[in-house]
Amino acid sequence: MTVSPLDYRYGRKEAKSIWAREGRHSRQLEVERALIWAHCQLGRVSPEDYEIVASIANPEVVTADRVDEIEAETLHDIMALTKAMAEAAGDAGWCIHLGATSNDIVDTAVALQIKDSIFLQQETLKQLTATMCNLAQRERDTVMIGRTHGQAAVPITFGLKVAVWVDEFRRHLDRLDELTPRCITGKFLGAVGTGAAQGEKAFELQSLIMGNLELNTPVATTQVVGRDRYIEWVGWMANVSTSIEKVLQEIRNLQRSEIAEVGEFFDKDKQVGSSTMAHKRNPITAENACGLARIVRSMIIPSYENALLWHERDLANSSAERFTLSHSMILLDDIIIKCDRVLSKLGVDAERMRYNIDAQKGLVMAEKLMIALVDNGMARDVAHEVLRSASMEALESGENLENVCARLVEISEIFTRQELGDLFKPESHLGFSGEIVDEAIRLARDRI
Repeated sequence: MTVSPLDYRYGRKEAKSIWAREGRHSRQLEVERALIWAHCQLGRVSPEDYEIVASIANPEVVTADRVDEIEAETLHDIMALTKAMAEAAGDAGWCIHLGATSNDIVDTAVALQIKDSIFLQQETLKQLTATMCNLAQRERDTVMIGRTHGQAAVPITFGLKVAVWVDEFRRHLDRLDELTPRCITGKFLGAVGTGAAQGEKAFELQSLIMGNLELNTPVATTQVVGRDRYIEWVGWMANVSTSIEKVLQEIRNLQRSEIAEVGEFFDKDKQVGSSTMAHKRNPITAENACGLARIVRSMIIPSYENALLWHERDLANSSAERFTLSHSMILLDDIIIKCDRVLSKLGVDAERMRYNIDAQKGLVMAEKLMIALVDNGMARDVAHEVLRSASMEALESGENLENVCARLVEISEIFTRQELGDLFKPESHLGFSGEIVDEAIRLARDRI
């Protein structure tokens, strides 16, 4: 019987395999092997015994099922692991787990899981950023209404809207690079972090293990790796999930029937939008990803609380971290892929965008005309009042703002009718939108 939606509905196998029972088990075996390899390098374990340990540190030899059988008796997962390894290693089993405490194995194995997760995250985030770059370039000069407070503001381009996302995700990639060394750190100085059980070469032993596993070596730990490292990674995932929800929320808003400027791909031959409303074409992928992003963000609070351990450690964090780390990573991976799917097939209706601009009857050009009046000698506050009053009249009467302005002496004595008409062209008030798009794309493509 499956209960978690991760088992049957959400998440890719590439992400799940890292955090699944088997993924955890195989990495713990790898850490136990690295420990004995380090002892071998220091002369405490013979090469022959190490070779035996290396040969049985294999999930097909020491199976997760066998570990579970032993744990049912010992009620201790790592003790069960070491017993299973020792029985498979025979006489070489004497050195299994030598000088280690459970969390030397657990936290170092988690560091391996985080390392593999970050590698996957770098790949998927780069792909999403590349998709955004392509979309921004394609729609570089597509004019649409910019909106603030849910109201029409002034013209923008859809390319600029996407370029803002592009630059945000470039920053996310930079943050991931910055946090990676801190978050792929294991530990191997024993029960309370003193290294007493590791012998005179404790520091060298720990460095050898971390080097063999391609992890970073901490300066000081208790029995556990500092959870500030996990908080930073989960916080990054929450940040990325928020950015994705922001992007897809914008897509959903722009797909609303009364706006209808963009649209998530809909397979008109097979896809069903509603069980009763046959006309519906709902943005289901975007909605799905937005909902999952909220779950990722929810992992922030228990992640902070997991850092609040008693003295050198307690076990209150262990059960919670089986959810916070795995679920955050698997769900973030899922929503990155879904966001990429939405944006790579996104429909953009430039004609509808122009229709919506025209439906504003010139009001979105009020700022442009006000600035032009100032440039021609009118005081800024006076120009603002002229356009404010004209806009209110246009709104009340339903007339086009250009026609209202054409009747005003303050304006007609400065601009001819043709000049006034040119000032009401949306393309005339895009500023440096194109250049901003180009620069955002350039920096992002250089980064990925």
